[in-house]
Amino acid sequence: MQYIGIDLSGPSNTKDTVLVHFQKQRDELHFKKYETPMNDHGLMTYIEFLANNDSVTIGMDAPLSYEDGGGDRESDRSLRAFVTKLGMKGASIMPPTMMRMVYLSLRGIRLTREIERLATKHEVHIVEVHPGAALGARMERIDDVLHYKQDRPTRKRIWSWFVTQQLIGIPEEMAEESHTIDACAAALAAWHWQDPNLEPAWLCKACLPLHPYDFCC
Repeated sequence: MQYIGIDLSGPSNTKDTVLVHFQKQRDELHFKKYETPMNDHGLMTYIEFLANNDSVTIGMDAPLSYEDGGGDRESDRSLRAFVTKLGMKGASIMPPTMMRMVYLSLRGIRLTREIERLATKHEVHIVEVHPGAALGARMERIDDVLHYKQDRPTRKRIWSWFVTQQLIGIPEEMAEESHTIDACAAALAAWHWQDPNLEPAWLCKACLPLHPYDFCC
């Protein structure tokens, strides 16, 4: 099984999009590669190649649906309450139709539907993820989760912590940017969602037809 974490950016800012690829070996995820920047064609080409050789699970950090009429989805309200209890800022959970989120939502929705149209030999599983919540639900030091986007030493601690979560072989250079940390956390959340021997820290199930993907951390 192959696992991909994607920290997605808006369609005009592909330099901040990161794909990280892990391969499951026994009870561990072993780092294979990361790619940045990534446009839609690059993401789809990478996923298509993997899915023609093995099953692929993708954790995508972007809204993959929106609420009819705008505002919060039920999943957004639930996750906001969850992260607030962890000591995180609820304001980090924003409605997909909010102005600063709408282009990211547009890209996430379009990209996932195009991935589903790929004619691959093996299955592709997609889950919406929130990397910050995935870290906050698992790490002992909530302060690290609150400050890693601005602070390199904090990202270095998270990079070391990934080994305790059985994410093996992540290059140290990936602690230089928060986007690469987020992509790894997205893969971690997707693994816990997909593997029947594990479970996500928080989960909101898909609600067809308007919200076709599970959302987890």
